[in-house]
Amino acid sequence: MAVQLFGSVPEEMRDATAFLESVGVSSVDINMGCPVKKVCKVGGGSAMMTELDKTATLVRGMVNAVKIPVTAKMRLGWDEENLTAPDLARALEDVGVAAIFVHGRTREQGFGGTVNLAGIRSVVQAVKTIPVIGNGDIITPQAAKKMFDETGCAGVSIGRGAFYNPWIFQHTNHFLATGEPLPEPPFAERVRVMCRHLDLMVKVFGEELGCRMFRKVAPWYAKRFGPANEFNKRVVQVSTRAEFLTVLEDYQRWRQQFLDERGELLPRFQPPERSATASSRAEWSGAWRWVPPPRLLAGSALRLPHGHSGGRGRFPGRSLLPVAPT
Repeated sequence: MAVQLFGSVPEEMRDATAFLESVGVSSVDINMGCPVKKVCKVGGGSAMMTELDKTATLVRGMVNAVKIPVTAKMRLGWDEENLTAPDLARALEDVGVAAIFVHGRTREQGFGGTVNLAGIRSVVQAVKTIPVIGNGDIITPQAAKKMFDETGCAGVSIGRGAFYNPWIFQHTNHFLATGEPLPEPPFAERVRVMCRHLDLMVKVFGEELGCRMFRKVAPWYAKRFGPANEFNKRVVQVSTRAEFLTVLEDYQRWRQQFLDERGELLPRFQPPERSATASSRAEWSGAWRWVPPPRLLAGSALRLPHGHSGGRGRFPGRSLLPVAPT
């Protein structure tokens, strides 16, 4: 498991990294990409891309304090006039960072516009040996392949796309290996995974907090349920697992009016198809309403050569690593 840290005080970041290693964490990632004002105001997140020497010194202290890999997640720069990612990537490679994750937008862009693949490619070309993992607008397997093809990155990290489609990792690996898309999971499978998701959140956070947090998660699953107004109105009020199961049971009965004799959604109630050629979130703008996701359970699909060594520590040939969306 990897844990991401943000901060700007060298001693605090060093000590936090050492503590995480002592409790069994496998890797530490540094957040240099968060555009949120309250994070940047204290020198963390994207603000770290504006003072390269200071940032490199901080990171060197973290790397030298532990044996586990230390990685960094950044954006292309503060704004279009300050695209510092290539220079920062070189500086971080020099102090021993194991890998770079780069979101193809600037801090000024936030999550607007589209990802700059050429900007990611410039970071790939800036480093000598460490892997660069691209990030941003990966909402389909086709988008992942496009990022690989156009940037030369070693891996693709998926954040918000996993909330649209939790199966995107499996589907992307299959598409990269075969060139063939997998079918979407049926309604029953979506419900099964959604319930499992809630069970895990209750196990980790306790029932009350876990259910409150799941109020933000459940509507993401419902985006592919077809008509779901009745479900969405009530699920954002649940406080216990029993309440959630009642809402789900009532919704499944209500949903039957939209089904044919085989139990499938009638054509006019089916959600819009995901385009086989869609390569960015912008191409779905007519079919989806963009909602800020919960800051949980994002991940990265990596495609690295077997046994690839990135600075300190090693990454497996193909794996899933947690990474926070920034």
